[in-house]
Amino acid sequence: MTDADQVSWFLIEPGWKVVDAEGKEIGSVDEVVGDSSDDIFNGLSVSTNVLGKPRYVPSEQVDTITEGHIRLKLTTAEVHRLREYEEPPTSAEILPEGAGAFTRAEAAVEAPIHRREEHLNLLTRVVHALRRLFRR
Repeated sequence: MTDADQVSWFLIEPGWKVVDAEGKEIGSVDEVVGDSSDDIFNGLSVSTNVLGKPRYVPSEQVDTITEGHIRLKLTTAEVHRLREYEEPPTSAEILPEGAGAFTRAEAAVEAPIHRREEHLNLLTRVVHALRRLFRR
C-alpha cells in the first residue's frame, strides 16, 4: 500500500477489516471514537470475535487507514491484552430548574445532546464476519 491509498479517519465505517502489524486479520471496526467537528481521532472500538466484547484501540496504535482496511501497530497478542471498550458518556447542557419552555427548546436546538450510534449488534457482527470470510 502506498501513501496515496490512505484515507482520512472520517471515512472509517463499522465493519471495516482490522489487521495487526504483521497483516493478520484480527477483527473489524465496531465504532469510531472521536470528535469530527474538531478533527480529533481518539481511537477505535474493534470486535475481535462475534461474541466477545470490543477492544479499545487508541489512535496512536493505528498505523494506516485505507479504504475498508485498518492496519494497527500492534501484534495480535497485544490487541487481545487491550482493555474492553467502554462507551464514553453523552454530554448535555444542564439548565436551571426555573428555565422556561422557550429556554429549554432554544437550548435543545443550539446545544443538543450528543448521541452516539449503537454498537453493532450480534447479527450485524455475524454479517460483517461472513463478508470478510467470503472476500478472501
